[in-house]
Amino acid sequence: MSYADKVFIEMCRDIIDNGTSTEGEKVRPRWEDGTPAYTVKKFGVVNRYDLRKEFPALTLRRTGIKSCTDELLWIWQKKSNNIHDLNSHIWDSWADEDGSIGKAYGYQMGVKHVYKEGMMDQVDRVLYDLKNNPYSRRIMTNIYVHQDLHEMNLYPCAYSMTFNVTKEKGSDKLTLNGILNQRSQDVLAANNWNVCQYAVLLHMLAQVCDMQVGEFVHVIADAHIYDRHISLIEELISRETHPAPKFWLNPEVKDFYQFTPDDVRLDDYVTGPQIKNIPIAV
Repeated sequence: MSYADKVFIEMCRDIIDNGTSTEGEKVRPRWEDGTPAYTVKKFGVVNRYDLRKEFPALTLRRTGIKSCTDELLWIWQKKSNNIHDLNSHIWDSWADEDGSIGKAYGYQMGVKHVYKEGMMDQVDRVLYDLKNNPYSRRIMTNIYVHQDLHEMNLYPCAYSMTFNVTKEKGSDKLTLNGILNQRSQDVLAANNWNVCQYAVLLHMLAQVCDMQVGEFVHVIADAHIYDRHISLIEELISRETHPAPKFWLNPEVKDFYQFTPDDVRLDDYVTGPQIKNIPIAV
C-alpha cells in the first residue's frame, strides 16, 4: 500500500464515520438538477507526506499526473485565468463567454507588488527568496484577495502556500518543505489531484533552486464528501492497493518557466480503475 492510499482511506473513513452533515442546512452548491448538494465534513484535516520517501499518488485509482501538472502550471507558470490556456475542461463551468474565470487563481499570481528589491509577482518572489534568502520565514503566496473576490467566478479553494527550508544533517543540499492551506475540498474529486499538484510544485522548485524535497503538509479547513459521492468513496476505499509509483522530473530543466507537463512522469504506476462521470456540485 502506498502511504497516500493509507492517508486517503483513513481520512475518508473518519469523515464518513465521524463527520458532521450539512443535510437540511442552507448550502450554496447545487447539483446539475438543481438539488442542494449536501456534504459530510470534518474540520481541520492535516495530512503530511514525506516526499523523500515516495510520491503521494493514489493507487486506488489513477491520478492524471500530466493533467494536474498542466493545471498547476496554468496557475503558477502561465499565471492565466483563461481556460483557453488550459488543456483540460475542469474549469469550464466557472468561465465566462470569453473563457475568463475572473480575477482568480493565476491572475493573482501574476499581479506585481512593490518590494525593496523591486517589482515582482508572487511566484518570482518565492523563487527570489528561495535562491537568495532561503531561511526566511516569509516565503509564501496568497491568492485569497478580499478586494477582488467580487470579480472571481470561484473563490480560491487552495489559496496559500508557505515554504520553509531546513538543513538536514549530513546533506550537501538544503531541504524544501511546503504547507498548502485549503479552505474547502471536495475529497473525491480533488483531494489527490491537489496533493499531487503541490508535490510536483515542490519537486520543481527544489530542482531549480538546487535543493532537495522534504515534507509536504496539506491543511484542509473543510474536508467534505458530497452526499452523492459517499457510495463511490465506500467502493473506492475498499479496493486493492499497490506500491507507490516512482516519480520522474526532467533533470535538464533548471528554469521554472521552462517546465511542461511532459517533464513529469510516474513510472511503475499500478492502479485500480478510474471512476468516471463523477457528479460535480457547482
